[in-house]
Amino acid sequence: MPLYILPVSSNEAIAAHLSHLGDLLELTGANVFRVNAMRRASRSAEGASVDLARLAESEPKALSSVDGIGEGIAARIVELVTTGKCSEEAKLAAQVPAGLPALLQLPGLGPKKVRRLWQEAGVQDIASLATRLDDGTVAGMTGFGAKSVANLKDSIAFQARGIGRFRLDVGWREAHRLLRLLDDQGENPSVLRTAFAGSLRRSRDSIGDVDLLVASDEGLPLMDRFCAAPDVERILARGDTKASIRLHSGLQVDLRVLPLAQFGAALLYFTGSKEHNVALRGRAQDRGLTLNEYGLFPDDGEAAPHTRGVKAIAAATEEEIYAALETPFLPPELREVYGDDPLAAPPAGLLELSHIVCELHSHTTASDGAMSIEELAHAAKARGFHTIAVTDHSKSSAIANGLSEERLRAHIDAIHAARARVPGIQILAGSEVDILADGSLDYSDDLLNALDIVVASPHTSLKQDAGTATRRLLRAIEHPAVDIIGHPTGRVILERPGLEPDIEALAKAAAARGVALEINAHPSRLDLRDAHVRMALAQGAMIAIDCDVHHEDDFDNLRFGVGTGRRGGLTKDRCVNAMGADALQGWLDRDRTHAS
Repeated sequence: MPLYILPVSSNEAIAAHLSHLGDLLELTGANVFRVNAMRRASRSAEGASVDLARLAESEPKALSSVDGIGEGIAARIVELVTTGKCSEEAKLAAQVPAGLPALLQLPGLGPKKVRRLWQEAGVQDIASLATRLDDGTVAGMTGFGAKSVANLKDSIAFQARGIGRFRLDVGWREAHRLLRLLDDQGENPSVLRTAFAGSLRRSRDSIGDVDLLVASDEGLPLMDRFCAAPDVERILARGDTKASIRLHSGLQVDLRVLPLAQFGAALLYFTGSKEHNVALRGRAQDRGLTLNEYGLFPDDGEAAPHTRGVKAIAAATEEEIYAALETPFLPPELREVYGDDPLAAPPAGLLELSHIVCELHSHTTASDGAMSIEELAHAAKARGFHTIAVTDHSKSSAIANGLSEERLRAHIDAIHAARARVPGIQILAGSEVDILADGSLDYSDDLLNALDIVVASPHTSLKQDAGTATRRLLRAIEHPAVDIIGHPTGRVILERPGLEPDIEALAKAAAARGVALEINAHPSRLDLRDAHVRMALAQGAMIAIDCDVHHEDDFDNLRFGVGTGRRGGLTKDRCVNAMGADALQGWLDRDRTHAS
């Protein structure tokens, strides 16, 4: 794993450096407390609601007031931001082979095992590990049996295919396909309950694998059905109640079958995050209890109470476990740990999927969509929405058949005419207007003023430096016609990082103008990301969640946008798509010349 060499201008980049530093500390045998402090600082940096790079440059002493970041780590962040590198990171990296950290990406290899492979077997990188696996060296080491060796060989071959993480929708689709198969479309009487867990349930923007849980007293038939499922490339492991498969896409899916009475405890455990589970176990210990994947038990000082007939205090549902621990129930999306209180109550009015009642970013056949104006309106109405905004692309988006000014004027007339033909839903005449490289918009002001709604989005020049990107987007926010900044960074998950603007500065300006910052719900975007949502809310900005509809099925992506919003702590009252029709119109009619 090479050192990062790009300028450190985002919380995500800072978190990556600190995580890498934690890996290097562990590989070089550092004190466990130092390692844990670095890991915690990395999580805090990733989820911070303030721009750490800006603090490092303007108020460096304030960094140590951020939860999880002490003075020593604050000094490292200042060095990272001001110089683009960290001397300690470089020093530690020089102490280990350059290819060693890459081994941490292999399943089953943590820092302790990688350190042993390095020191006892001379392993320095993936290639030398493969050699030591083939010549029997690793098989002769304590803790590396035949199964471990076989799994490592398979992991190396799998990694060589270049498959790593997957988009959220891929996991969602496969989880539901396999659960339907196991439940036989709801007709399998032996299946009492099903769920997916892990990062998929927590709505992370990408996943590494999928965890499935099934409550049933008949494990073996379900194992047979699971391992014989269509699209299985390899059966990685199989037992009476547990199995792992790899699909042809490369996605690994793990299944656990368990009694219904233990389902809540297992769901809680396998949903994670790891840090959240640690916090819950600590809460249990403080109350003389012990918590594991089988339930919450009295702590009698002996291990594995579930194997000794000890009756669980709570196990059937997650809610009863939280209640027994006297801890507020936390939705899965909030089970990450960033601040000092990992078990703090969720915000009141946390956004729900059912709260969304309008779509404000959509495309028709006039640009690159698949539906006519009327078809789009009928589809939105069928979803129970009171408003649909038609926002076809502007003229600079030639690849998306963007509308010239003349075409847009005719399109506005067509939208107005469609209103009479589709009663029961408000159809807004809008545009997704390109924010050009200098921050100017793609249409003249008089045409922009003829629109009911303007979504301004960056589509090009997505490698601008942070300062230029910030000035560009600020100029768009300050334009009096703009209502929403669409997918503000322009990132594409697992493909391109997009812009790295100062989100705090954008959110502050957006709050003053009453402009909403968008969470684009398409699973390739989810932009704003969760950490940016937290920043925006802290500055008082409103958030839009839009599906960027091109096809009717795109409305289904709303679940991913809402999940991202919930991860950021978004509440119903801060989301413009949760407004009633009158409130939405009032927002669109706002005075944009001063703070809302």
